Amino acid sequence: MPEITSRPAEEPTAKGSDRTRRSAWHRKASAPVSVWLVALLAVVIGGHWIPQQRWLLVHMVTLGVATTSILVWGQYFTESILHEKLGEMDRKRQVWRIRILNLGVLACCVGMVPSWPWVVVAGASVVGLAMCWYAIDLGLQVRRALPGRFDATVRFYSAAACLLPLGAIAGAIMAFSPEEPWRTRLLMAHQGLNIMGFVGLTAVGTLVTLWPTVLRTRMQPSQDRNGRRALWIMCAAVLVMTAGSLGGWWWLEAAGVLAELAGLCVVGVDLVRCAMKKPPRDFPGYSMGAAIIWFAIWLGWLAGTILIKRDHLLQEDVTALTVPVVVGFLLQLLLGAMSYLMPMVMGGGPAIVRATNAKMHTLGALRATVTNAGLVIWALATGTWTTRIGLGLAILGMAGFLPAMVAMVKTGVGMLRATRAAAVGRANHSPEDRSGTREREKGAPASKMRASTNHPAPAPTAPTSRRSFAGAAIGLGAALGAVAVGRRLDGTSTDSSSTGAGATATGRTTTVAITMKDMHYHPSSVEVPAGNRLVVQLHNADPEQTHDLYFASGATSRRLAPGQSQTVDAGIITAPTQGWCTIVGHRSMGMELDVTVGGAAASQAAGSTATARRKVDLTKAPGKGFRTRDAKLPALLAGRDHAMTLTVTESVQEVAPGATITAMTYDGRVMGPAIHARMGDTMDVHLVNRGTMGHSIDFHAGTVSPNAVMRTISPGASLDYRFTLHRSGIWLYHCSTMPMSSHIAAGMYGAVVVPPHDLARADREYLLVQSETYLDAANGKEVDADKIAAETPDLTMFNGHANQYVFAPLTAKVGERVRIWVLAAGPSRGISFHVVGTQFDTVFKEGAYLLRPDNAEGGGSQALDLASAQGGFVEMVFEEPGRYTFVNHSFVEMERGARGLIEVVS
Repeated sequence: MPEITSRPAEEPTAKGSDRTRRSAWHRKASAPVSVWLVALLAVVIGGHWIPQQRWLLVHMVTLGVATTSILVWGQYFTESILHEKLGEMDRKRQVWRIRILNLGVLACCVGMVPSWPWVVVAGASVVGLAMCWYAIDLGLQVRRALPGRFDATVRFYSAAACLLPLGAIAGAIMAFSPEEPWRTRLLMAHQGLNIMGFVGLTAVGTLVTLWPTVLRTRMQPSQDRNGRRALWIMCAAVLVMTAGSLGGWWWLEAAGVLAELAGLCVVGVDLVRCAMKKPPRDFPGYSMGAAIIWFAIWLGWLAGTILIKRDHLLQEDVTALTVPVVVGFLLQLLLGAMSYLMPMVMGGGPAIVRATNAKMHTLGALRATVTNAGLVIWALATGTWTTRIGLGLAILGMAGFLPAMVAMVKTGVGMLRATRAAAVGRANHSPEDRSGTREREKGAPASKMRASTNHPAPAPTAPTSRRSFAGAAIGLGAALGAVAVGRRLDGTSTDSSSTGAGATATGRTTTVAITMKDMHYHPSSVEVPAGNRLVVQLHNADPEQTHDLYFASGATSRRLAPGQSQTVDAGIITAPTQGWCTIVGHRSMGMELDVTVGGAAASQAAGSTATARRKVDLTKAPGKGFRTRDAKLPALLAGRDHAMTLTVTESVQEVAPGATITAMTYDGRVMGPAIHARMGDTMDVHLVNRGTMGHSIDFHAGTVSPNAVMRTISPGASLDYRFTLHRSGIWLYHCSTMPMSSHIAAGMYGAVVVPPHDLARADREYLLVQSETYLDAANGKEVDADKIAAETPDLTMFNGHANQYVFAPLTAKVGERVRIWVLAAGPSRGISFHVVGTQFDTVFKEGAYLLRPDNAEGGGSQALDLASAQGGFVEMVFEEPGRYTFVNHSFVEMERGARGLIEVVS
């Protein structure tokens, strides 16, 4: 096997030697890793105040820490395997490549937080080009070197590096928020290429040679051969999985993931044999071994998820374990490998390497135990506090790497300086003095020789077994204590003044069966003796709707699809409390569960109250990532039979400058696509639900029985809706799933425009659909159902965004006839539509003309008044150039965003 440990130095290393230059290169090249680790801690501490925190956690690890480390240590292993040392110019070029890579990573992070997709594309392009450069360099090194036993590993390094640019392309496309099913398909391809491909191939290829070295044992006779087989299997697995993802073939996706797991098992057999022969005894062994176990767990879980969900697989299903696997597998593997390799690279001889190793492995068993116990708690916990504590433990365990690294560098640099000083001192002696010194050293005890060069006594490379056992026991005890604290915090009511507060735990458990159906929990109230633990056996019996259960203490279930069940531990009940469904609007429809203690009334503090309106600065322009909705009425659909697909998705979208909601949409935007067709045309609409809850659609333009076509469909399901356009008008369509008000306020509405037979031609034709929305106090949240019930909207919008046409005005010319179709989508407010500076000579409302240009009275109109779900159009001719304002003349609605401009030129 290749030599990857430091070589004993016969004489102290002189300044400017190859080893010194090599060590200095590693310090420069690895510097960004430390920066990213510190930034990672800042993001964790920043918590939910940092936008896109989950995304940043994943990509700061995968791109910032992991990719940089792979470039550094992949080159180190390549040189060791190929027995090739690069020159000074090659070193400088590699450092510049790493700097360029990190500029690309930084651009990706900067672009994703405020949703600037083109910045993300630029960053991903830089990352992809840097990795292609790295892959080409590895290939050239293999070509120059003589054939060796492990040169195939370097070829796989190069192949793995070629996969990351492909994964970056998928990630860049995802920055534009594609709709389902492409959102999930691209995410699966992204994870397959990056985690299974780039990271998985590099990690397994390295472990074939590094694992026995870390354990200080010989490789298994079959290890090289099995490593080659495994790497080929895993390469094929990545390609199969990616093809299945992009093609939407779930069975091919699952086959690819299972093949990756099989490849890992092929090489894993030899890794286990090495560990059985000589078990891990220090931090690198513990950390790297645990990392591979996390990778295997993730692959098995991912394959099982694909096989269970099949065609109903959604992005939320795929990302459930993304953060634990990225931290548990990728970051932990890197920290373990770096903890072993950094003292080797620093070098300086056996004594110095032993001393720096001892510093690097300080409290290794404790750190590894705390890290992995925290990750298990984080992945499995259901309570809010327990989850947070698990995350904190995992980060705390990994953060121990930084002080250990600082102590290692300080120790190594100090010993190297002392060694060089001793060497200079010997060189300054006369030949006779040096001869006498050598004669004295031959007979001097080893302890005195060490004292003469000021070396500290070398510490053992690994801690003793007793010390490792004690560290692991302390770490496990800390984790169990943290779980107990978390469960206590999750299970105890915060209302200490309520009846039953201060009651001691009885040690008994009250178990109740709760069924969810028709927007209620059955039963809706349960009584628990004070001090008993409450366990809820939850079942969703609703045939169409998704529901969950969240308690005021933080205990919660996952979102349960129809027919699914889950047991929820609500903790020790010491005071009245309440649970409710967190899906937007469901609580306001009656999905509340009252928990009483000894017959006491439910806590009123847990009830809902309408919050104050949120202030939004409408003088600002829309965000840079927002694309103004084209207000031009689409052209008439060709033909008379129109087939179309509407896909339901949920995503965070801007609805005003600096204000975002978790929107529910048809085809990816607040306000669905406008449909423009003739009377007598037939519509065939295929509705696909790619959201996380039940949705539906109601076309006011059709005259059909609502029983089948307007029913709520579960996530992953679809239905077909066929109707004929019998009458003219502008017709609303919207989600009819209860509560309708929440679904419409979240963006699920649109317009069908059916012109009357005798409609004359207009020079310009626009469509304006007014709606209102109700904001949570924080961005990116679901609409506030309490505000909807209290009728206190925060924004009133045209075409899904407040004031967008103030900054992107509609256009017209003097003398042109301009027709504006207007629809009040609600969910509750109507409109008095007015254009400042002109008059309407034509008004069409709810299927009939109220005013024509040639009316006998010579009259005109100043406003079109519409109640919620009503529509019509107005026509006007501008006589002078200028900037005209259109508004909802109910001015409070105008001041909330129902305003725009028409730029009229000569």
